[in-house]
Formats: sequence, structure tokens, C-alpha cells
Amino acid sequence: MSGKEAAYAGRIKYSEERSRKYQQRKSGKHASEMRLLERAFALIPKTHRVLDAPCGGARVSIHLAGLGYQMSAADLSEAMVKIARENFTQNGLPGPVEQQDIEKLTYPDRHFDTIVSFRLFHHFPNGDIRRRVVNELCRVAGQNVVLSYFSPVSITSVRNKLAASIGGKKSKKYPTLLSEVESYFKANGFRLVKDFAQLPLVHTLHVAVFERAGRPSAG
Repeated sequence: MSGKEAAYAGRIKYSEERSRKYQQRKSGKHASEMRLLERAFALIPKTHRVLDAPCGGARVSIHLAGLGYQMSAADLSEAMVKIARENFTQNGLPGPVEQQDIEKLTYPDRHFDTIVSFRLFHHFPNGDIRRRVVNELCRVAGQNVVLSYFSPVSITSVRNKLAASIGGKKSKKYPTLLSEVESYFKANGFRLVKDFAQLPLVHTLHVAVFERAGRPSAG
């Protein structure tokens, strides 16, 4: 594994055993995360072709397909792609599931109307990686990008930082200010439409909706 591949947890190519274990999420947590995504996707037209990247086991794709979106999915991990394809088949979804590197997507410019990237951004340890990924998402997205990130302005983030400062286990998750996230999108001609959280200042998980500038605002 090269230094670049080892740079952050999100680039680990999960074994099939680890990938299947990752699918075991608490039902309450899954439901609350899907409700948060639904709030964000209320701003996205149902006619949009949506790419879920990275898709993991396709739980986001399956949920959004149930809301009426035409879904495609992609992930770096071969094992995750295998599981996602199984779940697409079991749920009768026709969309493709491909192995893709989110830092170097092979899709043409503006190939999808919307891209959703859920629970990856907080794995990026530095601005270079964050900028590189946002550049690719904006290149491939025709109209919108829906991105989750961890906010440092939350009770959870502050608690984790304090615990690490007194010798506790250092978190491998990297909170990012919305202003920083917004700057990467602005450099690509996108603007923030709206930022969502389950409870601002309490929960660290946020979902932000961005749109290509020059279009009427979605919200």
C-alpha cells in the first residue's frame, strides 16, 4: 500500500469480512441518518440522476431509490462494490455499481445531476485531500452535491478533543468548519444552499447541499 493510499482510513480497501461487518448498524442510528438525508434531498428534484459515492453497502442508494431517485453507486473497495451490487439486486434497483476512486473519478464532466457523498469527508486528515475530492465531485456533478461532514462546533467534537488532550484515545475523525468546506465548493463555482444537522451544536454529523452557481436557488 502506497503512502497516499495509507493516508486516511477512507482509502482502506476493506476485506469482504470487514465490509460485511460494516453493514451491521444500529437501526435507530441508521433511521436518524436517513431522516437527515431526506431533509437535504427535499431540495433535490426527483428527476435527478444521482451518484452515491462512496456507496459502501448501498444503504443510502436504497433509501434514496425508495424516494424516487434514479441511483448509481460507486466505491473504491471491491468488497463493498460486491455487497452493494447484491443489495441493488435484492431491492430491484437497475442502476450500475462501479469500482471508482473518488479522488480520480472516470466519469465525464457533469455526468450526474447530483452526487451524494455520505460519511466520508470526516476521514480526510488535511485540506489537500478535501480540496481534491471536492474538485472531483464538482466536476462530475451537473447541478448539486450533497455532502456530509463532521462539525467541530458541537458537544461531541469538543468532548473528543478534550479527551485527547488529557491522554485519551485520539479520534481518527477530522471535523471541518463549514466555512472551510464552503471555500472548496466556491472555488469550483458552487454555492451553499443549506446546511442540516440533527441538532446543531449537539450532533457532529452535518449534511450540506451545494448547487452550481448561476442557477435559481433550491431553497
